[in-house]
Amino acid sequence: MLELDKLSLAIGKQSLVRELSLQLQPGQLHVIIGPNGTGKTSLLRALFGELPLQQGEIRFGGHALSRRHGASWRRQFGYMPQNTQLELELSVLEVVVLGRLDSLSMRLSDDDILAALSALQALGIAHLADRAMHSLSGGQRQMVLFAQVLLRDPQIMMLDEPVSALDLQHQLQLMEHLHHQTRAKNWVSLVVLHDLNLAAQFADRLIVLAGGTLQAFGPPAEVLDAGLIHRLYSVPVDIHRDRDGKPYIRTLRQASLCA
Repeated sequence: MLELDKLSLAIGKQSLVRELSLQLQPGQLHVIIGPNGTGKTSLLRALFGELPLQQGEIRFGGHALSRRHGASWRRQFGYMPQNTQLELELSVLEVVVLGRLDSLSMRLSDDDILAALSALQALGIAHLADRAMHSLSGGQRQMVLFAQVLLRDPQIMMLDEPVSALDLQHQLQLMEHLHHQTRAKNWVSLVVLHDLNLAAQFADRLIVLAGGTLQAFGPPAEVLDAGLIHRLYSVPVDIHRDRDGKPYIRTLRQASLCA
């Protein structure tokens, strides 16, 4: 279990997150939603040990995050940040193999190469294996970096807006794979998404942040309602249910904008 105990974050005098307490269970996909600038990325960076805590504690498996043990703490994570603008001369296969950087020797093993190819195949992008990373589209880079993260064999998986450049097919493919692997490998998974319908479809638990504070936490069917969404985004919506009982959201045009 990943535990956040009264966690507060700040950069200079700017408060980012205030007294956030959560318990995140293995085998569950947690999706973080909320308006821009509300601390979602900062929270992931803090969990990874990149952003110092103003106060509070982060614990996993009975151990607390500390600067002294930062390197060993990070080895538990598969972390894919927002920025995928990497101008690398390496091939796609070489970039994915770097997911095992901590265990690589001077010579690549057949197991490393086969594992990288298997990750590419599972995501439907094996045909890109020999392409140079710098020649790929933004969406292709996101899929390659996700394959790299999969190779790290993490205990905690964190993805920051992983579908922002993907078409509909690849959005679903990435989220389905993440959902399946979270259960199969008992990961604690956290994903930042802006697409509320995608979040509602795949999340076991939603973490709703606004103004640096926790607004709601729980299953999408219990958390998402028109009032909450209007408070978060100042947008009127209708909430419907799909055939599985999961909420989906339809935004409404505002009369003032249509006049």
